[in-house]
Amino acid sequence: MAIRLPHTVSSKKVPKGYFAVYVGESQKRFVIPVSFLNQPLFQDLLGMSEEEFGYTHPIGGLTIPCNEDLFVDVTSRLN
Repeated sequence: MAIRLPHTVSSKKVPKGYFAVYVGESQKRFVIPVSFLNQPLFQDLLGMSEEEFGYTHPIGGLTIPCNEDLFVDVTSRLN
């Protein structure tokens, strides 16, 4: 089974079954599978986001307040 890593997409369009998140100080945009929402490790990242921003995100999209390396490390463990 292949590991699906998050990837950046230059277009503003997000493929069906995916959603965009913004990560790190530079607000790098990643497009990840919706299936990650069910994963406990990703839910931990969502909890960090809720603590930092509540339900209002500064750039309009979901912002994850961790560095890019940590985000890629966590999401690389998800199937």
